[in-house]
Amino acid sequence: MALHFELVSPEKLVFSGEVTQVDLPGSEGDFGVMEGHAPLVTTLRPGIMTVVAGGNAQKIVVLGGFAEVSDKGLTVLADTADAVKDFDRAVIAARIAELEQQATKMESGNELDKIITRLDHFKEVDRHLTGTAAH
Repeated sequence: MALHFELVSPEKLVFSGEVTQVDLPGSEGDFGVMEGHAPLVTTLRPGIMTVVAGGNAQKIVVLGGFAEVSDKGLTVLADTADAVKDFDRAVIAARIAELEQQATKMESGNELDKIITRLDHFKEVDRHLTGTAAH
């Protein structure tokens, strides 16, 4: 069974085709989508998306965005999307440094909590990329 999947970033159409499954880093936790999934719209946190097509799994770094599951398939609008092997780790390092700088200037509160959560997401992606590069 196949699911139509489109991954779009501001720069390009990253992927369009039939897939078996897509695992996504949802804002409320990781989730997988296969054909027949219930309709859903959700935000994505920075993380690693896995696209399974033709028996092969491709890992893609996404730095946030939106996912929509409908009767037409799955569409992901990502802030940034690149294959793990092609991803520029300097982008992650810059985002981490920027968020750390913002966090040091803030008093405690809701905004600081949001920045710390986002910082944790970027650090998680960086750890995954470091682990992937080591294998």
